[in-house]
Amino acid sequence: MDPSSLDAEALAAELRRIVRGEVRFDDGSRALYATDASNYRQVPIGIVIPRDADDAVAAVAVARQFGAPLLPRGGGTSLAGQCCNVAVVLDFSKYVNRLLEFDPEHRRATVQPGLVLDELRDAAERHHLTFAPDPSTHNHCTLGGMIGNNSCGVHSVMGGNTVDNVEELEILTYDGLRMRVSATSDEELAQIIRVGGRRGEIYAALRTLRDRYADAIRMRYPKLERRVSGFNLDQLLPENGFHVARALVGTEGTCVTVLEATTRLVYSPPARSLLVLGYPDVEAAGHRVTDVMAHAPLAVEGLDDRLVDGMRRKGMHTDDLALLPAGGAWLFVEFGGETKAEADGRAHEVREALARLANPPDMRVFEDPKLARTAWLIRQSAPRAAARMPGQRDCYDGWEDTAVPPEVLGDYLRELRTLFDRYDYSAGIYGHFAQGCIHTRIDFDLKSDVGVAQFRRFVEEAADLVVTYGGSLSGEHGDGQARGELLSRMFGEELVGAFREFKTIWDPEGRMNPGKVVDSYRLDENLRLLPGRAAREAFVPRPHFAYVEDEGSFAMAMERCIGIGECRKLRGGVMCPSYMVTLEEQHSTRGRARMLFEMLQQGPVRGGWHSDAVKDALDLCLACKGCKTGCPASVDMATYKAEFLAHYYEGRRRPRAAYALGMIMRWSRLAARMPALVNIVTQTPVLSRLAKLIAGVAPERRLPAYAAEPFVNWLRRRPRREEAPTRGRVVLWPDTFNNYFHPETARAALDVLEDAGFEVVVPAQPVCCGRPLYDYGLLDLAKRMLRDVLHTLHPYLVAGVTVVVLEPSCLAVFRDELLGLMPADADARRLSEQAVLLGEFLAKHAPDVALPQLVGKALVHVHCHQQSLAGTASESAALARLGLEVQVLDAGCCGMAGAFGFEAEHYDVSMQIGERALLPAVRAAASDTLVVADGFSCREQISQATTRRPLHLAEVIQRAKQRARHDATLRAGN
Repeated sequence: MDPSSLDAEALAAELRRIVRGEVRFDDGSRALYATDASNYRQVPIGIVIPRDADDAVAAVAVARQFGAPLLPRGGGTSLAGQCCNVAVVLDFSKYVNRLLEFDPEHRRATVQPGLVLDELRDAAERHHLTFAPDPSTHNHCTLGGMIGNNSCGVHSVMGGNTVDNVEELEILTYDGLRMRVSATSDEELAQIIRVGGRRGEIYAALRTLRDRYADAIRMRYPKLERRVSGFNLDQLLPENGFHVARALVGTEGTCVTVLEATTRLVYSPPARSLLVLGYPDVEAAGHRVTDVMAHAPLAVEGLDDRLVDGMRRKGMHTDDLALLPAGGAWLFVEFGGETKAEADGRAHEVREALARLANPPDMRVFEDPKLARTAWLIRQSAPRAAARMPGQRDCYDGWEDTAVPPEVLGDYLRELRTLFDRYDYSAGIYGHFAQGCIHTRIDFDLKSDVGVAQFRRFVEEAADLVVTYGGSLSGEHGDGQARGELLSRMFGEELVGAFREFKTIWDPEGRMNPGKVVDSYRLDENLRLLPGRAAREAFVPRPHFAYVEDEGSFAMAMERCIGIGECRKLRGGVMCPSYMVTLEEQHSTRGRARMLFEMLQQGPVRGGWHSDAVKDALDLCLACKGCKTGCPASVDMATYKAEFLAHYYEGRRRPRAAYALGMIMRWSRLAARMPALVNIVTQTPVLSRLAKLIAGVAPERRLPAYAAEPFVNWLRRRPRREEAPTRGRVVLWPDTFNNYFHPETARAALDVLEDAGFEVVVPAQPVCCGRPLYDYGLLDLAKRMLRDVLHTLHPYLVAGVTVVVLEPSCLAVFRDELLGLMPADADARRLSEQAVLLGEFLAKHAPDVALPQLVGKALVHVHCHQQSLAGTASESAALARLGLEVQVLDAGCCGMAGAFGFEAEHYDVSMQIGERALLPAVRAAASDTLVVADGFSCREQISQATTRRPLHLAEVIQRAKQRARHDATLRAGN
């Protein structure tokens, strides 16, 4: 059946009637699933999110009734186009995601397809076990997706690919057969065929296929650990136990739906050590891989100088790159042991052995686990460095996943480089060199007809090159659409016919993920970036932000997201807090980016800049900025959200909260004239409820009380300090929150800076960075306020005076939005460079100032804007200088996020985010542990949801000083 003739409305209605899970056929949901992490785009018919396996069975039955194609999908991070299709998508990641059984004694685990890999690995590591394949997406890829793709990863050296680690599958065919498959003895096979039925029919057909093609399989399948291309028909051979489950691994959803899997676990050495080798170039590194593999490492990863140069250009790990030994390419070699001494000993033994070879590499052993993690981060950042380099053409997948025998890797890399040069392509190279698997992103031109034609010619020639070396078109990512039509070059027409027969045995009607792997779409159709971008540009109004890194183009910025899905991770880091608690694709950075991209495509998303579907997708974006630094492609969703809302609300009335909370700086200036009266309104129960209703604030929230006297008013009547400054001037920025609500923080900071010997200048007139305005798209007003800020600070900026900022959100405006709105303004550039947080200031300008000592512990929550744009090091260092034992929480965003957590419609999500890590940690902290949080919203979330009053860094230092003065007074009295 042609999907275009399908009655999608009737199909959706029947699915909603039968399925207990979620059925989504709206345009917005279809847009979210229109692409994966590849170059391809196909808008699905609809989405089904089943509650459990039985729900999935019911959904498939309805699809069969209507003849609808099906696409079972995991994390949607596939790079070959196998996770997008004109089909009904089954997304298991939200609900069908449990670890069902864990058996450390027999080294087995039973999982549902939506389980994220790291959930299994974390459970296994408690018993020094692991699931050996660990792709770079391990913190968000699902086991079902790994089974579909036959995933590998850094440590597949330890235990093979996914196919080697699957023992049994529970599967569902399109025609409704639900059964378990595994290895099958000859006796079991005969018995299954004798019993008959659909199961017997399938097994009989598989046996016939095996017998017909056994010789061709043995002859034409390359002898590679990383042969991921094609179907695993070799698993049906007698010598492999007629393993039906493993034969289905890597079929990319084209044959069956996986409902459950029993996996093998392998031993994971508890201690690790890293040896990094530097070679003159990547070809030399490839030539020496076999020397390294002779010593049985746990992993050998490669990286070339073009990617390291890309990191430098992007400012990634610039200081850390000095850790690398000299060279133009590097191998990262990991060793394991029962103890750290044993692992380090292995690394040193290999270092000594390699030193005895001719032309040995430059080498460094990283015994310190912290330094080893830093070095590994360099390798792990390779995909991000390869994506978009300043001043260079964009790079894409499309020929990113070949594998050759390791013994010929160096020669293959040399010829591959020659091929790049002949086509005038630039590409950095990295990958799993231990098994000859090479990853790269190439600067194909996929936006013009000429460029696409050249792309096709290159891929065909590159495929022939791989086959010449006895390699595989895919060493990890699968075939999908990117390599499906090329399989005959690798396997020959006979075996491609066998693949077709294998699919037909399982899926006679051809409804499972059609057009992928078998009878594939062409590699140059369904491309996401179709020629004709100029038409999309015409649809974009003049943007408010400059998008300097995207050539001033909002449309080009929308091409940044390449679908890696790091924003779908479940814990750790800042990104993406709303996804972590909702598990909804539309509430991930990737989902929002896709909605904006599809908006510019003008289909399936309707309404353009007034699209409610896009607004809904952006609604739970907390503007935490975690994606700006955490996303491999530096997607800046906080900026895109502000841009969209500015256009969405043109000619429209904004919600009440926009005027009440977005313009808090105006109301605060008025409230400062009569704070007692205002507090009666906001703090008295009846009046407070009315005020919150009018302002759109959640009734559960407590409105912050205004201080009796703002900081700047107090400063005017404060006597001048007698001690003369000795270290020069500094501007203390009186932000709205610490001026009107928490002046004690500003007074503490003033005390700290003056005690350090600085003359502190505070702007006399009211100033505000306007941070809340961005959350409502009030960009014209925000820009006017920034001009006022620059005018006020101009004499200090041109004099090079440092501006100390107490509120991390203000710093984020000065370092980020300010440059986005005024990229050519000299004072804007100066302020972005001269604005620092208090901790940064003390580290840079007063490292020699002795701070009094506090005995005890400090639990630190770092504001998400600070984590994203300034890091946590200065905060920790300042507290450590006080003598405190510091624990920095890896809790991500607090959930309050400025006005977000105050708004009635966001309260529940705000609290779920806070309860994910931050609030439980605060409640569990001992009563004498200091809770430290610099952000106003973070402090509000903590104080409103716990019994603790968090302190700003300035208050902690002031407390130490006051205690020291008190102790000195006592000593003097004695």
